[in-house]
Amino acid sequence: MNDNAVRRPSRRYDYETDGLSIYRESFGIIRAEAPLHDLPAPLRPVAVRVAHAAGDVDVVRQLAGHPDVVTAARVALASGAAILTDSEMLARGVTRRRLPADNQVLCTLRDPRTTELAAEWGTTRSAAAVSLWQDRLDGAVVAIGNAPTALFHLLELLADGAPRPAAIIGMPVGFVGSAESKVALAEHALPGGQVPWLVVHGRRGGSAMAAATLNALAHPDELA
Repeated sequence: MNDNAVRRPSRRYDYETDGLSIYRESFGIIRAEAPLHDLPAPLRPVAVRVAHAAGDVDVVRQLAGHPDVVTAARVALASGAAILTDSEMLARGVTRRRLPADNQVLCTLRDPRTTELAAEWGTTRSAAAVSLWQDRLDGAVVAIGNAPTALFHLLELLADGAPRPAAIIGMPVGFVGSAESKVALAEHALPGGQVPWLVVHGRRGGSAMAAATLNALAHPDELA
């Protein structure tokens, strides 16, 4: 036998190995245990995906959204809208095969201008990176899963008259500014009305949950 050949280990544990079965059973457990009935019907498939990403059904209690957010995001994505994210991890978590129109997924955190702007303005790189979205914001789907400063900065840009995205997923994680930034998103007011929004209130959030939300919005989930 070739010493470089990949070897299968001896089976010592009794566990499910079929990926589809694992997904189906996981989603079945979530549907049985999570308080999905407290959410509007359009949000329930999103909630299943978020709970799956968090490994915690209680996160569903913190999920909230604008009445039009699911429709607005799905229509925008089906029309080819770009997806703007605040972290490379979030961007990589988007399942490209689920996107309905080969949508562009963009993160500007590594753009050379980001560091310069952050230093000039005295803010975080995540916030500065959002300013580089302005020529792509119109009709885009925005997902913020890392930095509260990015969400605050986006809301400030919109208040100053920046182009309106189709929907905003606000799930930054952390102990400083996270909960407050989500409240600001849920309560923001603009001429012409709010941009449809979706949040996980409180300190919880993160790139995995934001990516799971995008994946649920990009394609109706037959398993959820």
